[in-house]
Amino acid sequence: MKNELLIVIPAYNEEKNIEAVVTFIREKYSQYDYVVVNDGSKDRTAEICKEKGYELLNLPVNLGLAGAFQTGLKYAYEKGYSYAIQFDADGQHRPEFIEKMLKEMKKGHDIVIGSRFVNYKKGSSLRMIGSKMITIAIKLTTGVRIADPTSGMRMFSRPMIKEFAQNLNYGPEPDTVSYLLKNGAKVSEVQVKMEERQAGESYLNLVCSMKYMAKMLISILFIQNFRKRR
Repeated sequence: MKNELLIVIPAYNEEKNIEAVVTFIREKYSQYDYVVVNDGSKDRTAEICKEKGYELLNLPVNLGLAGAFQTGLKYAYEKGYSYAIQFDADGQHRPEFIEKMLKEMKKGHDIVIGSRFVNYKKGSSLRMIGSKMITIAIKLTTGVRIADPTSGMRMFSRPMIKEFAQNLNYGPEPDTVSYLLKNGAKVSEVQVKMEERQAGESYLNLVCSMKYMAKMLISILFIQNFRKRR
């Protein structure tokens, strides 16, 4: 029987992590369904998923996080899931917090963010300074304070699943959350803990992180005023 929540796992070149991540979910959290969205990986990510019999959506080319995530949300919408959660393939996200996020979602929210900073202060690294600036920008433009806007652990309600599947041609980034807030979405955060990447390297090195933060700030403060559904 299909469960009410789908774990969407976008994966690009995660051959060193994908088996541990999916095995843990399958063995310890079988009350949730999952699907791996292989985003045109150049390594053995897809082969491992096929060999292990994982639920898999295999994209022939790399579409980036936005395309992979939207593919997963279209799948969730077509299959009738009530909720979907974005879940990293690198081992950073911990599934034990899904239940807590789901309970918060059922209070009437559209998006629930797994936040590292509901009860804890951000550090003083350049990344954290950038995160603080994005928090301020969202507050200025929407009136809502999001403590951890760059968290990749986000849960979406059925209306939001439909929105991404049919109307929004964008990824689940802070500027999209800002846009959805402006359009009436109810967003909440719950405190979670996250692990360090288990293996491999993130594409977000220091330079890429700074470019990303700048892009998000410009988008939130200016571009969102002109954004339209497709």
